[in-house]
Amino acid sequence: MTPADETPVRVGVFGLLGSGNLGNDGSLEAVLGYLRAEHPEAVVDALCGGPEVVATRYRIPATRLHWYRGEYRTASRAGAIAAKGLGKLVDAVRTAAWVRRHDVVIVPGMGVLEATLPLRPWGFPYSLFLLCASGRLFGTRVALVSVGAAAIGNRPTRALVRWSARLATYRSYRDALSRDAMRAMGVDTARDEVYPDLAFALPTLPASAPSGPPGPVCVGVMAFHGGNDDRARAEEIHRRYLDGTTRFVRALVEDGRPVRLLTGDGVDVPVVAAILDAVDSPLVTAAEAASLADLMKETAAADTVVATRYHNLICALKVGTPTLALSYAEKSDALMAQMGLGAYCHPAREVDADRLLEQFRALEQRSAELRQTLAERNLTAARRLEHQFTALTAALFPAADHAHAHALREAP
Repeated sequence: MTPADETPVRVGVFGLLGSGNLGNDGSLEAVLGYLRAEHPEAVVDALCGGPEVVATRYRIPATRLHWYRGEYRTASRAGAIAAKGLGKLVDAVRTAAWVRRHDVVIVPGMGVLEATLPLRPWGFPYSLFLLCASGRLFGTRVALVSVGAAAIGNRPTRALVRWSARLATYRSYRDALSRDAMRAMGVDTARDEVYPDLAFALPTLPASAPSGPPGPVCVGVMAFHGGNDDRARAEEIHRRYLDGTTRFVRALVEDGRPVRLLTGDGVDVPVVAAILDAVDSPLVTAAEAASLADLMKETAAADTVVATRYHNLICALKVGTPTLALSYAEKSDALMAQMGLGAYCHPAREVDADRLLEQFRALEQRSAELRQTLAERNLTAARRLEHQFTALTAALFPAADHAHAHALREAP
């Protein structure tokens, strides 16, 4: 604890938070839970994509990440292009001023060091570089906590990501693949640790084992268009994904199974609408989840989950529901292997409805066994995240950590 006569530590949280991605917001929620439990004296605010949402939902002051409100819209007219360019200069000053006001800045989880989805270097990679460079300039400790990383082909993006990681005070990754990717990009990772995704620290109710006839299936969908290197084939990839997923949902309905469609980001809603229109059955319904907690409730009520988005998978695995991944990146495969379900991955780029149905039936045959496996793996993940938060306190709050250690020594 900070003594009463000292200024409370000033903590900032940074990222595309409050922007509609439930996984990003779940990572923020986990870090805020840690701060409120272990460092209640800390004064916390955010520099983020959706400040209104963050301020309302999490009750902390929040500032917009970008000066130019059209940052993530394609600029085609001269005025929009000029405004975007000016915004980059203004953001450099705004970010530096924000960082300077803090003792600590935390980037909570998220795939901030990867480009597995379409990404421009002057978008978030540039923003992250400004953050980390400002932290080094002003002596503010910047922590990249349980983040995702992946090999990046685009040179400018790779350079910005590499320098961001090098300039950060603290780094940890949500899987070994991420740490290996950063090492391959020239970052010294000798002192960096691997911990589970921060969403595993969120509270949840376990799933109830199914009884009686086959029950509902949750199918998590995504506005999937391939990765950063697939822009030329983006529409073809999306059509193939949507067609295969729709055929799979139709096959479940023909078997009499209720299907609950899940999303993980606002951009996924048109995919849900397309499947509902194509299948047109009362057995297919759509969930309106506003948080990872909502997603966990949905997946806990299902017999089985088939999902694409990374944090849809985490929600299902965390509540202990047998899950099959429509995998769009190595991080999904790594997560499934970590949780003991490595055999149940299917490529999102090449969805084969018949093969997917075979994998689904094989998964359901092992349901009871896999639920036990997931219970054990979740206990391990929870213990690892306790270590993560202890390490974070030692790295970012040395005075508080020292006071805590002293209190333990003085205890009878």
